[in-house]
Amino acid sequence: MPLNRRQLLWLSSLSACSVVGLGITKRFLPTSDDPPHQSFLVDSVMALIPKPKPLFRFIAIGDTGTGKKGQYEVANALFRYYQKSPFQVVTLLGDNIYPDGEIEKINEVFEKPYQSLLEAGVKFYACLGNHDIRTKNGNRQVTYPLFNMQGRYYTFQYNPVQFFVLDANDNADWEKQLPWLEDQLRNSQSPWKIVYSHFQMYSSGLYGVNEPLIEQLTPLFKKFNVQLYMNGHEHHYERTKPIKGTTYLTAGNGGAPLRSVERSEWTATSASTLGFTAIEVYEDQMVIRAINTQDQVFDEGIIKLNEAL
Repeated sequence: MPLNRRQLLWLSSLSACSVVGLGITKRFLPTSDDPPHQSFLVDSVMALIPKPKPLFRFIAIGDTGTGKKGQYEVANALFRYYQKSPFQVVTLLGDNIYPDGEIEKINEVFEKPYQSLLEAGVKFYACLGNHDIRTKNGNRQVTYPLFNMQGRYYTFQYNPVQFFVLDANDNADWEKQLPWLEDQLRNSQSPWKIVYSHFQMYSSGLYGVNEPLIEQLTPLFKKFNVQLYMNGHEHHYERTKPIKGTTYLTAGNGGAPLRSVERSEWTATSASTLGFTAIEVYEDQMVIRAINTQDQVFDEGIIKLNEAL
């Protein structure tokens, strides 16, 4: 789409001056899903190129279910974001009900904090965390309708993305789950494949690198071109650089008390900050934005479609 006259004049003015200082680090949330000519990024000269609407937008958020102030602050920020940039789906990355997965607390830790989103028709898709299985092995969460779980592990699709949700708890049935995952990945026709569970694989936080899970899952990620793996468990935010074609996203900063996080050689960004992660899917790329409770974007990254090839 061609630039309009005002944009061309602005670009021309830049040629007469230095562009040092255009690398703005703070990002600002879009004000709406207005027509493309009204929506621009603000961090470089490329901001003047019209920004198309995403094909699909969803949220990743984990370690949420406290029912306390931190969760409500994140939930309120999430709804403010929804009002400006509507999304269809929230992926819940486990530890949905603290401390012991008691379904009796579901109103306090889920239905009330996200009432506005639920009333707007947003669907939540949960996985089981270690706290969730402390009561009845998490079975009542699996059958809770608003978690939209089709079992302890399951898949669902919103074009052009297919999600594969795993149970990675200590008592998970990997003898059945791993062949199921391989079969589902093999048969998937979606260009974008995203796997998530509660447990980290690459982390610079308390639990560190999860070698058994890496050994178990990464061969499948490489074989079937999984572009993104998401998890909670670690109470921080961390996005890796692509590791053998897959980006690893820790988004356990959804309401539980935060823990410190360092950086590793494969870390793109890490932060001990409450918030959520918004992911926009386009035909050829995904844009990941981490947003805090003050509505500020504190991380932004891009995954190219062919990155895992």
